[in-house]
Formats: sequence, C-alpha cells, structure tokens
Amino acid sequence: MAHVDNYIGWVKDAHAMEKQAESMLEKMAGRLEHYPDLKARIEQHIEETREQQVLVQSVIDRYDTSSSTLKDTLGKISAMGQAMGGMMADDEVVKGAISGYVFENLEIASYTSLIAAAELVGDLEGVRIFEQIREQELAMADWCLTHLPDVTVQFMIRSETPGVKAKK
Repeated sequence: MAHVDNYIGWVKDAHAMEKQAESMLEKMAGRLEHYPDLKARIEQHIEETREQQVLVQSVIDRYDTSSSTLKDTLGKISAMGQAMGGMMADDEVVKGAISGYVFENLEIASYTSLIAAAELVGDLEGVRIFEQIREQELAMADWCLTHLPDVTVQFMIRSETPGVKAKK
C-alpha cells in the first residue's frame, strides 16, 4: 500500500472520529443541567468540532475521494452507545468528564500521527490543518483535566445534598 493510501485512510478515520465526537458532545451537553461551566465549554467544543470536520473533509476533497459513510455511521452509533451507557450511571457527569478527557487525548494522538504522515507525503496544507486541529484538542484536553476536580467535587457535594440532583 502506498504512503498516500495509508494517509487518506487515516484522514477518513479522523473525519469519522470528529463525527463521533460531535455526537458524543451533543448528547452530553443536552443532558447537563447543573454544571454550566462544563456545558458551556462542551458547546464551544461542539462548534470547534464542526469546523474540524470541514477542515478534515477539505483534505479528503483535495485527494478526490469521499469520506467513509460507513465509518461516520459506525462512529455515530458508537457515540450513541457511550451516551446511553452514561445515562444509566448515577455519576454520569463525572464519568462523562473523564471519558471526554480520554477522547481528547485519542484525538491528540491521531492528529499527531496525521501530521507525521502528511509531512511524509508532502501535504503541507494537511500539516497546517492537523496542527491547527491538534491545538484545539490540546486546549480542550487541558480544560478537561484542569476542571475535572471541580466537576468531581461539585458532583460529590450535590449528591450529598437532600433534594438536589447531582447526576447531570
């Protein structure tokens, strides 16, 4: 398999990953009621994620190929399964915050790999795009890690307060 074939396959994977991220983030934001800072940051990242999809698609389009509808669909199904599983947990907001941090790091690793692949195949525009996206993912991961203690403490305090919902 040629370098470009691997590269385009990974770019398509990144597109599917961003579709999955959008679906997961929308479900999480839609369920949050008592954590306004977390909800606001997730909503901001949903917009970034939509922009990232357009950027990744622009790389795919330059190579005259289409994104993988199957991968995009499977990503959305996976995201729905994750969201449904989280809805069942009494500590949904904490588990969701942890999962968000983990997913951001998956994206960081994916874009780091894509940058190396883009450099190898000589796609300088791809390098620029993937570096831009990686910076957004690094910022979101940093935000998640920095605010995870606050979300955890808020949840614990709310869960011990009679008549107060802590879950979401």
